[in-house]
Amino acid sequence: MEPSSDRNKSICVPFESEAHYAACIANCERFRDHLRAAGVSHPELFPDAFADGFACHDRYRSSKLGVVLRRVKLTRTGEVFLVRPSFLMPYLIGRTDDIERALYLRHWGVPFDALAYVFGKNAMFWYRAWCALGRPSIVGSTIKAASRLPNHLVVDEKHSSLSGTQVLVPTTVAGGCLLGASVVTSSSTKQLTAGYGEFADEARAVAADYAPETVCADGWEMTAAAWRATFPTVTVVLCFLHSVIKIRDKCRRDAGVRKAVLDRAWAVYRAATRAEFSQRLRRFREWAEATLEPGSVRDRVLRACAKGPRFAVAYEHPGAARTSNAVDRLMDYQDRVLYAMRYFHGTRESARLSVRAMALLWNFHPYGARTRRSHQHRYSPFHDVNGFQYHENWLHNLLIASSMGGRRH
Repeated sequence: MEPSSDRNKSICVPFESEAHYAACIANCERFRDHLRAAGVSHPELFPDAFADGFACHDRYRSSKLGVVLRRVKLTRTGEVFLVRPSFLMPYLIGRTDDIERALYLRHWGVPFDALAYVFGKNAMFWYRAWCALGRPSIVGSTIKAASRLPNHLVVDEKHSSLSGTQVLVPTTVAGGCLLGASVVTSSSTKQLTAGYGEFADEARAVAADYAPETVCADGWEMTAAAWRATFPTVTVVLCFLHSVIKIRDKCRRDAGVRKAVLDRAWAVYRAATRAEFSQRLRRFREWAEATLEPGSVRDRVLRACAKGPRFAVAYEHPGAARTSNAVDRLMDYQDRVLYAMRYFHGTRESARLSVRAMALLWNFHPYGARTRRSHQHRYSPFHDVNGFQYHENWLHNLLIASSMGGRRH
């Protein structure tokens, strides 16, 4: 047979070792038993029709890697899927254990030339291996059960450049994971709707009726319009942090005024109920009108107070984010990697694959030893969301989770 070029037709399955895989390949019945056991333990890695039965279809031997691969044919649908062990990279570019250390360093923004110097190959090999990580569904690979899809999201746009032309990276975050990342060429509502629509399409592939309850965003009206167009029932919560930052920037020169204003602003934010929030906001406005001199600081405080209903709507949705901190922290990670690579070069599609690769690397990267010691049973953002791992090695875990391109249906 010829290896399939369709990543959605490739099922990635863990095996104990390469020797265990070779023993299963040599014995068709043992191979089927292993797949059946994996299908029972983790049905999300297999097509829906897999449980209705399958048969071994044909074999293929990779001359480059010297590994035999099998394809299986589903009884109910007649579809044919390649079964790839997790110790092999997609498209059979190499063995996972030979590549994972270099891609782990890529998570920290190490240049491709440096990876080639340390690990061999050439810079283009590592660039392609990195971009290939961005091909599967981010949502489908990261969230393995429809019940774990987030009800509350935080979003923002990262400003960057593509060969000197300004572009934006619409970014969607929930549960400490990057669930959506794309590249658009303008800030129009149409472009942002298309950018955030990639997350919507992938989430609906996991659950067809998925609709988030709230989304927290800054005050950019085009962002809110894009989300209302994507999910008509969503409630847009205005980020309180952005208003505080704008107030802070207006009173940098007077430390006393800055402290007095910001202390009162954060006291408003800490209100436990909507009624208390509204009352504190009124007192804040009255204090500003009576105390602050006419000028930019006073105007900025009054403008923030006028947005009270847009802040307070979060109290109607327990669990909703009230600031954009969750997305800001992960956009710092994007910023570090983008600065190290001096932003995007080439085509828009290569830039899109780059930001998607960053997202999946973040979601599956292993936490440091200090974090694992101080927070037991926390291994990666993927583990935090799903409560389990497929494999102790982060790249094996990512490849298994992105079985069939992260799309089961």
